Amino acid sequence: MKKNISILLLALFMPFFMQAQDLLDALRYSNIQVSGTARAGGMGNAFGALGGDFTSTSINPAGLGVYRTSELTVTPKFTYGNTEGNYMNTLMEDNKYNIALNNLSYVTVIPTASRSDVGLISVNLGIGYNRLKDFNSNLLFGASGVTSSILDSWIENSNGENPYVNTATYPYYDDLAIAEFGGVDLIYKDENTDIWRSDIQINPFDEQIQNHPVAQRKSISREGSIDEYNFAVGLNFNHKVYLGATLGVTDIYYRESSIYEEWDEGDIPNFESLQFNNYLRTTGTGYNFKLGIIYKPVNEVRLGVSIHSPTFYDMHDFFHTEMYATNNFTDGIANEEALSPLNNYDYQLHTPLRATFSGAFVIAKKGLISVDYEYVDYSTAKLRKGGDGYGFTVENQEIKDAYKSVGNIRVGGELRATNNLSLRAGYEYYPTAYKSTSLGNDQFKSNDELSVYSAGFGYRFGSFTFDLAYRMTDTMEYELPYAAPVSGIYPTPKAAVFDGLTHDVLFTLGFKF
Repeated sequence: MKKNISILLLALFMPFFMQAQDLLDALRYSNIQVSGTARAGGMGNAFGALGGDFTSTSINPAGLGVYRTSELTVTPKFTYGNTEGNYMNTLMEDNKYNIALNNLSYVTVIPTASRSDVGLISVNLGIGYNRLKDFNSNLLFGASGVTSSILDSWIENSNGENPYVNTATYPYYDDLAIAEFGGVDLIYKDENTDIWRSDIQINPFDEQIQNHPVAQRKSISREGSIDEYNFAVGLNFNHKVYLGATLGVTDIYYRESSIYEEWDEGDIPNFESLQFNNYLRTTGTGYNFKLGIIYKPVNEVRLGVSIHSPTFYDMHDFFHTEMYATNNFTDGIANEEALSPLNNYDYQLHTPLRATFSGAFVIAKKGLISVDYEYVDYSTAKLRKGGDGYGFTVENQEIKDAYKSVGNIRVGGELRATNNLSLRAGYEYYPTAYKSTSLGNDQFKSNDELSVYSAGFGYRFGSFTFDLAYRMTDTMEYELPYAAPVSGIYPTPKAAVFDGLTHDVLFTLGFKF
């Protein structure tokens, strides 16, 4: 679906104003945080040099070669997330509960015929599932006395004042607000000047337009996940060198619905309220390859390196919008609605290549410390092969201009308190993918960040294992409630700040044989 819009200058400033197939999609499905068993989760998922846990098949598949015995595991997860939105010094919050399966895996160890400690000692095979990302959240924000409006950017587009928009091919959002084009009666053309305007504007013909104050509120509901089904092989050489490979088959389900509202708090002529609803559902399947090595120069030290190919996705979007308005005209109250067509679109997405460098130190067989450094360049994500033949040349250039390379950090530790009981802790840091500036403009989302604090324990009795982990994810995000006008003529919205805390409890039941 071709759009002659500068996505970089528009989409970056309208993350809640849904559009399909742009740089926001590329980041949403490329920015992942691997999760699997409770043991790995309690140690910050810093398993690139450790192995012996199925989570490693999504980080460094050489870890599969560390297994000495076959194993079956299952890991359910319970989640509670709460997000506080601060919009123009008004605080609102919302929350969400969720139950999910975080991991299910089977590993078999096949000793070589010689059964010696020299050469190839074992070939280990694994099949299972890890969760790569959880989208489930509810957001709410709003304020009173706001002097910017969602109508501003639509009027700017209709008047041809946005140099980055071709009004002939721009989507139908403007039309939904114009009665002349079959929409609701929110934007209309002044009879004397041929200028599009709204009743919210105080001085629609000036170079610096001012608006009547309105109240605004927006709610966003997100659901879904990115899941990975792994088919892996690990080789153990001399108990010193471990090699591994994984074929990962990924599955995306993402659904987002939002309700944006504005209403009059004073004496705006005619205008009473508007409501703009967006709905997006994305599904996709993809595949990737991972290769890795772990080396033990001495028994106390383990070094790991792995490389992940891009994930090659086939994607499908379904999306539509709805507009509702109430006006108080001289002849009475008018309640109106306008609905967009139901849209479907197919395309491809190639996520960035990833590389992980890891090190672990074992302390007198009583504990260990592990660190992973994951390198990923988000500017190399690519949108490909639109269903109508569109090549996404403009969007891919804007991905390159907006995003940067980052280094994700995972740190974990484990202490063997007794022969059966182990205590764990971990930390993860994922910096923003946004450059501080792009095309000479500051990117306020360059201040986004995500940190994970974790702790847990494991208990082993005979062939059975029980692991439990608690993980707290702390996020800080900056978002605008709708598309910001770019001409400098209209008021621009303030950014909302979202402070989120997500609490996960994972427990893994395992059986070794």
